[in-house]
Amino acid sequence: MSSLDHLDKLKEEHAELSRMVEEEQQKLSADFLYISELKKRKLLLKEQIAGLK
Repeated sequence: MSSLDHLDKLKEEHAELSRMVEEEQQKLSADFLYISELKKRKLLLKEQIAGLK
């Protein structure tokens, strides 16, 4: 896998996590622990993406 392919995959994963966070926040009984976990994963991906640029 080339570094561009890997970067694209990370960006897609980051976008999916953003969607999941947004979806969870819209729920009346949002699970804030789950949201926090998703945001931590997003941050790790963001750091990986920045490292590849």
